[in-house]
Amino acid sequence: MRGVKPEMQTDPEALESLDAPEWLSEDARSEWDRVMPILSERRILTDADLGGLENYCICIGRVRETEALIQSELDADMQLKLIRVQDKAMASARQLAAELGLTPVSRSRPAIREDSDDEPDPLNV
Repeated sequence: MRGVKPEMQTDPEALESLDAPEWLSEDARSEWDRVMPILSERRILTDADLGGLENYCICIGRVRETEALIQSELDADMQLKLIRVQDKAMASARQLAAELGLTPVSRSRPAIREDSDDEPDPLNV
């Protein structure tokens, strides 16, 4: 198995495409509508993952909403505060995107797979 990327395991309980929750902001709902078809097609998203997806969409929505405020005519002190809020939302979105497999690096990592007879288990040496 060395040098070969394993196939991503699908989940038999994977969710089909779901509509965004009504309570999400417009920007967060827009992100949901963008990524949900991708995650649904991969068949890896379950009920247990919905909280992470919601949080990811909230963070992306917050980044976009904060950017609109930063670009408006605000005083420098308020812009600095908003930039801090935006930076925190960006960091959270990046972490959640990696957990959902929405980044190039996270998609290139091996998926969880069943033990293979070819490779010894390093914990049972």
